[in-house]
Amino acid sequence: MLLVVVGLMLAAVVLVGVGERLRLPWPALMVVFGAGVALLPGLPDAFTLEPELILPLFLPPLLFATAQRTSWALFRARWRTIALLAIGLVLATTAVVAGAVWLLIPGIAVTAAVALGAMVAPPDPVAVEAVAGQVPVPRRLVSVLQSEGLFNDATALVIFQAAVLATVSGDELSPLGLGVRFVAGAAGAVLIGLAVAWLARTVLGRVTDTTGRSALTLVLPFATYLAAEEVHASGVVAVVVLALQLRAGTDADESVERLTQTSLWNVVELLVTGLAFGLIGLDLRQVVTAAGDDLPRMLGHAGIVCSVVVAVRVVWMTVAWRVVRRSADRTAAPRTGPEVLLLSWCGMRGLATLALALSLPATTSAGTPFPHRAEIVLIAVSVLVVTLLVPGFTLPALVRALGVDDEAGAEARAEREIVLRARRAALATLEFERSVRDLPEEVGTAMRERLARLESVLSGETPSEEERQRIAALRTVRGQVAEAHASALAAARVEVLAARREPGVDPHAADRVLQRLDMRTALARS
Repeated sequence: MLLVVVGLMLAAVVLVGVGERLRLPWPALMVVFGAGVALLPGLPDAFTLEPELILPLFLPPLLFATAQRTSWALFRARWRTIALLAIGLVLATTAVVAGAVWLLIPGIAVTAAVALGAMVAPPDPVAVEAVAGQVPVPRRLVSVLQSEGLFNDATALVIFQAAVLATVSGDELSPLGLGVRFVAGAAGAVLIGLAVAWLARTVLGRVTDTTGRSALTLVLPFATYLAAEEVHASGVVAVVVLALQLRAGTDADESVERLTQTSLWNVVELLVTGLAFGLIGLDLRQVVTAAGDDLPRMLGHAGIVCSVVVAVRVVWMTVAWRVVRRSADRTAAPRTGPEVLLLSWCGMRGLATLALALSLPATTSAGTPFPHRAEIVLIAVSVLVVTLLVPGFTLPALVRALGVDDEAGAEARAEREIVLRARRAALATLEFERSVRDLPEEVGTAMRERLARLESVLSGETPSEEERQRIAALRTVRGQVAEAHASALAAARVEVLAARREPGVDPHAADRVLQRLDMRTALARS
């Protein structure tokens, strides 16, 4: 098992580079790699992981990393869209898939069909970020997909658990009980997420070591997820709320800590994502073996269910387009026909579908086999593979064909506006510092010239030789310049963080500007 884990990590690192060269999403390549390894003849079943461990091991860190890229302001602005997709679309997909499966498989219990519908209903935020984030999909659309994926697992998990319990016990499924359970679980998860975030902030305030503070953020997602699940609340929602609250409370002076944590989470996210998608490929062997001689018939049913899943999403997104295009919110989506097609195509399933499929019990409470378990698992995994690999390998061409990557200019303008706000704040602070400290006029002039280049620096450009010469010329009054410069950069960071909390501002754009400011601040302190 250890050999397989290390091998998958190494493969993930290699396939990141391969994906960049081929301009293909590396997670999709990772699934193909895992499937190829798993289907090699004569290979023993080297990797077996308990199904109930899949979600607690992989979901908390990946959800936490994804949620950190968004903000409370974005969720407040798009709560209708989130409810429409994370709750409405999940319910619609579950119902339609359950009906189709009930017609396809003679004798299957309605509750078992509902359990299958819940498995394949939620698109996975990790898969969306890993695949759509690798191609020039507009961030406005990616953020809609992320928002949907961060909360839809909670809806699907409640339905799945209730449907499985009803199938095992032979009881009926109560829609009212489902609704009460979902609301109570979500409310409890929000409270747990907020409480852990407050406690974490209190502890972090007393830990001075940057490494220790970063290590704590690595432990928190797992602790929060397990605590929420222990009291029958939604671990998914609790982790998302924790990440949003911690990100909202970040301080402008935590430059070094933000850089450290960003580097840490980039590495964690890459390795955990590689392991997760490699696991999906490896488990294909187990699914195919369980199907046996019925594999061709089951694959036919799986193809029909895949078509149903895609069709429901296309219809739902078309209806959402009719509603959204009358909205005054220009950041909402979908607003055009190409956006409908793109958002429909990006309904990738992932870890949640795999974990739920593999966690189906083998028997009922009466000791009889769980009805049609092998076929249910095969259909669920087939939906996962089709919705992940087909969009994964065709998304770059689709984006180019639809022309939605033309929004890159608009996103650059949005980032430029944040840069200009940071520069104005820095210059205003510099003028104040010069008047208070009574700096020589030549120092003020040189500093203004230096900060005049802040716009281009924050946009990603490197300093010119002339800029380096100006910096060298200021070394005679280095102390005063350093203090004034530090105050100006601090004001710029405060302004960027304020912009990040505003509705309509892309958190991803603000984070890019903030990272460049943090790097400039860290270099100035060294």
